[in-house]
Amino acid sequence: MLFHGVKFTIERNVSNHRVIQHGGFYSNGLQYDSKFIDFSSNVNPLGFPSSITKIINKNRSLISVYPDPDSSKLRDDLQKYTGIQKNQIIIGNGATEIIYNFCKVFLHKDSNVLIPIPTFGEYEAASRLSGSRITFFKTMNLNKNTSELQDLVTKTNCIFVCNPNNPTGILISKNNLLKILESAYNKSALMFLDECFIELVPDSNESLVHYLKEFDNLFILRSLTKSFGLAGLRIGYGLGNKKVIDVLQRIKIPWNVNGLAQMAASEALSNMSHLSKTRKLIKKELKFLKDSISKINGFICYDSSTNFILIKSRVNSKKIQEKLIEKKILIRDCSNFRGLDNKFIRVAVRTHKENVKLVRALEEI
Repeated sequence: MLFHGVKFTIERNVSNHRVIQHGGFYSNGLQYDSKFIDFSSNVNPLGFPSSITKIINKNRSLISVYPDPDSSKLRDDLQKYTGIQKNQIIIGNGATEIIYNFCKVFLHKDSNVLIPIPTFGEYEAASRLSGSRITFFKTMNLNKNTSELQDLVTKTNCIFVCNPNNPTGILISKNNLLKILESAYNKSALMFLDECFIELVPDSNESLVHYLKEFDNLFILRSLTKSFGLAGLRIGYGLGNKKVIDVLQRIKIPWNVNGLAQMAASEALSNMSHLSKTRKLIKKELKFLKDSISKINGFICYDSSTNFILIKSRVNSKKIQEKLIEKKILIRDCSNFRGLDNKFIRVAVRTHKENVKLVRALEEI
């Protein structure tokens, strides 16, 4: 690359880095419009707790103050919330920052990475940026293919698992997760477990948080974006053994999480009633959406345990998205998920009134 007559060499994995498209207005070439209903982003359907508005208004003066670079109070609050020691918690500017920092530290050109697909695209993108070799394992339900995945762990340095999985919505049982984790442990491989949607699963707890004490090869990712509706503030956290967290703390950029985001996150964690109401809504509306959309000719809904549904359609996914945009409705075109094609869309669970509008719009396609 030439810049002002000077030649720069850029590493191949950097030159080939591919930006992943996600849900949301800006990722789909749109500007935010409050008249739209966004079914493309899997955020808490009730939004954020109302008390957060008061916290932000009360502390607006902190906009001019550098934030705590270590997010100390938030980590104290997360220790109480998760039962995991503070020195085993890392805070990120969104969960995605933690994915990239994790790969930067623990993966390199000689690393072998195992990724079940379809799943969240940033695991692949961050792994490739680190120069790693990737093996993909295609499955729409990892509960049915656990032993096959275990067989592939032999040549792996790190395995990424998303539970519940995005975009399929499949919740992997704790027993199956432990089988994979034990296989990774026996082969001295890391297991990166993304639990960003685990708190939005009604009537079930398949989290492996309490196994962090037994398995030092386990790293768990969480997101306050999804569970408490803080997408615009960008805040997530990771849980792992002390040595892993210490390295991640040292290499993260200074002041990576803004002060208001830290305060909002702490306030959210003190409002468990909000999360309880959310789960009840998701349980009810997940059933409504699946039952209603499944009755529409040309649409097949996959089983889901969380706040979104993967749908297979006879119609091209991009065309569906375009037609719904005309009706001020935004859904996720899943054609860029590795392992899926242009016959898949994903919709988030929202309020009943909004879900009814989506169903009626799909009926008109």
